[in-house]
Amino acid sequence: MVLRRRRRGRGGRRVAYSRWDGTQQGFDLSADDLMAEMGDDLLYHGDLNAALRRMMQSGFDVDGERVQGIRELLERLKQQRQEQLDQYDLGGVYDDIAKELREVVDTERQSVDSLSEQAQADADARRSEITQQSMQERQFHLDMLPPDLAGQVKSLQEYDFTSAEAQERFDELVEKLREQLMQQYVDQMTEGMGSMSPEDMGRIKDMMAELNQMLEQRERGEEVDFEGFMDRYGDFFPENPQTLDELLEVMAQRMAAMQAMLNSMTPEQRAQLQQLSDQLLEDMDLRWQADQLAKNLQQAFPDAGWQQSYDFGGTDPLDFSQASALFDQLGDLDQLENLLRGTTNPGALAEVDIDRARELLGDDAAQSLEKMAEMAKLLEEAGLIENKEGRYELTPRAIRRIGQQALADLFRKLSHDRMGRHELSTSGAGHEREYSTKPYEFGDPFNLHIERTVRNAIRRTGGGTPVSLTPDDFEVERTESLVRASTVLMLDLSLSMPMRENFLPAKKVAMALHALMSSQYPRDFLGIVGFSEVARKLRPEQLPEVSWDFVYGTNMQHGFLLAREMLARQSGTKQIIMITDGEPTAHITPSGQPFFSYPPARETVDLTLAQVAACTRERIRINTFMLDATPHLTSFIEKITQLNGGRAFFTTPENLGDYVLVDFVEHRRQLVNGRRSA
Repeated sequence: MVLRRRRRGRGGRRVAYSRWDGTQQGFDLSADDLMAEMGDDLLYHGDLNAALRRMMQSGFDVDGERVQGIRELLERLKQQRQEQLDQYDLGGVYDDIAKELREVVDTERQSVDSLSEQAQADADARRSEITQQSMQERQFHLDMLPPDLAGQVKSLQEYDFTSAEAQERFDELVEKLREQLMQQYVDQMTEGMGSMSPEDMGRIKDMMAELNQMLEQRERGEEVDFEGFMDRYGDFFPENPQTLDELLEVMAQRMAAMQAMLNSMTPEQRAQLQQLSDQLLEDMDLRWQADQLAKNLQQAFPDAGWQQSYDFGGTDPLDFSQASALFDQLGDLDQLENLLRGTTNPGALAEVDIDRARELLGDDAAQSLEKMAEMAKLLEEAGLIENKEGRYELTPRAIRRIGQQALADLFRKLSHDRMGRHELSTSGAGHEREYSTKPYEFGDPFNLHIERTVRNAIRRTGGGTPVSLTPDDFEVERTESLVRASTVLMLDLSLSMPMRENFLPAKKVAMALHALMSSQYPRDFLGIVGFSEVARKLRPEQLPEVSWDFVYGTNMQHGFLLAREMLARQSGTKQIIMITDGEPTAHITPSGQPFFSYPPARETVDLTLAQVAACTRERIRINTFMLDATPHLTSFIEKITQLNGGRAFFTTPENLGDYVLVDFVEHRRQLVNGRRSA
């Protein structure tokens, strides 16, 4: 079976994952690789679980190595199944039997002909007549053999062979057929059993009887003794099932595979197999127990594939054992396909037996399944996601990581002449660490850097303990002058943003600003307001999952109102950064309801500008970044700029991050320089 919990592999060995140490084949997958791969998808759609599903469906590349996605693996499964069907002929199960029977009959005919010739030459007329008559009867019996295999077997069982060789070959063939037919029932019950002794067959009958009894008990709601059953018959089940459900599902899959073989035969082939079974299997109690168990399992597991059939078109014949092995393989392919089609999260793939998947699809596919199964585990171990009631959620660490990723992406796009504008080199007394040091001078804050201070003392004294310190050894950390800025980012979430492909770059900027301020300016305030038909305040931890609203309307008026409320509780220099691609087409009425109109209504424009005026009175600067600016939008933004004194940037999705980050850091630098000059 393909599912891990129901299989120990071909050697009874459970599969365990281990980190790559350089000796194994393949490549290591890290949480950073995964976050980088799904970064844009996560930012665009705002759904971690959907981003993981899309990664699993499409696959991805890591350091030049390909992790095949579910769609690719399903195509591989389809090809593998079709190759088997195009190669083999299920009718060959009977060709082999028919050939051996013909050889038995030919051997017997030769013996009958030889005895007839000897009888003709016999001097005893009476004996010659009797012998020739007997040989004629045998010839007639052989000539009148039924055309079907079961009939031939039954007729030859009633035949008195003259050839010891033919008799021996026929007995061997009958015994082999009986074992193969019996093994079909045995294979449905156990895996990996060899030849069965009479005692084994008796135990199998008892085992099936107990299973049927347990199914009936469970159907009635009674307690079943599964542990006692495993104590008595556990040696038949190398998979070591832990519950009755696991055991029954394994057996249902096996019996469904055998049923699939019957379903795939022609009516004539099925009839021949049934007749052979009736003819050769004398132990009817075994068949009754097996048939009863099959009925019970079909009721318990109706979706196990009992109606499955395959259309063979090849020419290579199969004997019974080969056909059984092939249908076991086809059943595993079907099971793996069903599992992949129903997989919604990486954890489900942990149930796959990687060794069996490797046998079915090869090393690359098995490695891809293993890597996909590890994804959620790696992200959880790295502290980037957590499982809450069956759904994965981003942790604060992941939110910082996504922001740093977005920040790095945007900074990489900046030209070299602009890069210098991000350096704020200000030494002196303050509260923001610069992560550099200087010799202590009287009056400096005593932010002692212990490592460098001790190193100075050791260098001065030449080593030894105890280490003796003097004021000349002291080295303190440099700090920046403390300047606090409060910023609210207004992010357009209206439907036009994704329609014009503006949403992803805008959201990247929001994440990058959050990362920049969290790491470089932790004392600064960053508020976030999303606006469409209405506006709403957003917490930074909500940013990765924020998506656009499926409504029309660009409510700047409500957005400015909420931004003012947030900044009213903050200190320092205050600013609003608004990223939008539309005109103000909505506002909040006195009754608190949104009003939408396109083209913009005069009332909407006036109420929006009234909020701009209020921001100006409260000394809040508004910087607007316009994407896909139209003449109407440009005209409106120019009014905001004239009224407020802020700046307007006409930009594109490709260079939005350049403008926003450069302007933000430049604004921060001006604040620091202004404080120094003051």
